[in-house]
Amino acid sequence: MTAIAALPFLPEAVIFDMDGLMIDSERVSLACWSQAARELALPFTDDFWLGMVGLGDRDCEQRLRQHIDADAVAALFARCHDLYEERTQQGLPLRPGIVEILQLLQAHGIPRAVATSTRQPRASRKLAATGLLAYFDHVVTSSDVAHPKPAPDIYLLAARKLGKDPARCLALEDSPAGIRAAVGAGMTAIQVPDLVHPDADLRALGHRIVESLTDAHALLLPLLQKRTVEPKGGTEG
Repeated sequence: MTAIAALPFLPEAVIFDMDGLMIDSERVSLACWSQAARELALPFTDDFWLGMVGLGDRDCEQRLRQHIDADAVAALFARCHDLYEERTQQGLPLRPGIVEILQLLQAHGIPRAVATSTRQPRASRKLAATGLLAYFDHVVTSSDVAHPKPAPDIYLLAARKLGKDPARCLALEDSPAGIRAAVGAGMTAIQVPDLVHPDADLRALGHRIVESLTDAHALLLPLLQKRTVEPKGGTEG
């Protein structure tokens, strides 16, 4: 793996995406979209669903309405919702390394928030069901903002709720839409790609791209260790 540049400062807060980053749910979501479309005899390919990763409901609806009418969109959403609820009740796995990085930040007193395109109350239900909810000071969803990802609103609101300058926050994301939102908010961003990998346009944003949350953990650890050993009154960079 190409060496990843060290983080420029110890973040005052870390803000996490949810689906695809912390919870291995994107594959479930895509499978539900695909199954619902097949059941309704709607002409979509798997590549189409990949284009909706990281987007909120409104943006997904707009994409669908370019191909099918409003009634078909409503039927597709309803069936996909039912399928997804059935799957989530069976339990969703966590992404490797998420508990370890959350425990690290918690141990060092770094505030944490969620910034997700999933709406309430589903977001809180999923976080609670996976045991992650207790790690976070705030959960911000697309229900809380006028413009979901890739607009920066969710990240700006999360920083505001934490009482932190966005420029001193770190964002962890998996999707292109999420990275655009975080960078647009002025945050330092680390991408852990899941289903959709960054193209040249996304890479041009200059954010850090790592293979796993374990790699993100490794970027944070030396900064946290440095703060631990510094004498009282030392700087954090």
